[in-house]
Amino acid sequence: MTQVTLDEWAAMPRNRAEVAGGVLVAAPFLDTRHQLAVTRLAYWLDERLPDLVALAGVELLLAEEPLSIRVPDVLVTSSTELNVRRSSPEDVRLVIEVLSEGTVRTDRVTKFSEYAEVGIEHYWIVDLEEPASMTTYRLIDGEYENFGEHTGKVSLDFDGTPLELDLDALTTRHAQRP
Repeated sequence: MTQVTLDEWAAMPRNRAEVAGGVLVAAPFLDTRHQLAVTRLAYWLDERLPDLVALAGVELLLAEEPLSIRVPDVLVTSSTELNVRRSSPEDVRLVIEVLSEGTVRTDRVTKFSEYAEVGIEHYWIVDLEEPASMTTYRLIDGEYENFGEHTGKVSLDFDGTPLELDLDALTTRHAQRP
């Protein structure tokens, strides 16, 4: 099997795909509940983290050789460039994956280790199954440590910024209000 290069990847039309170890990987179709949660998380974080930018669906270049590109549901970056198609791990402060059918193992095992290997400090996994929950991890000495498992209304500190998030509101009719 021929491995995909960065130039080949850049020339491809964008679908729901990623590249892992040079191999093109199709991502599963996302249901509307998943899409709504991702959109709300990105917007909500972007509004509350004044020196950072939260984006949904942006490529994350993990390695050029062999090529590994992931597309996290949400990433928070220190880069202020808003017209970006791809981020580098050194600019990413937080990655969030929202579990969906077909992504559980990849999000909890594969991406968990990949994000740690490239030094992304914070990794949050959101599970929309009732009750909606979120597990927060922080990179300590090259390994992710569980910093909390949350349901309902969550109060946490993200690098000195207090955040309050209503996990149940991620998929309800009305978005979260400050």
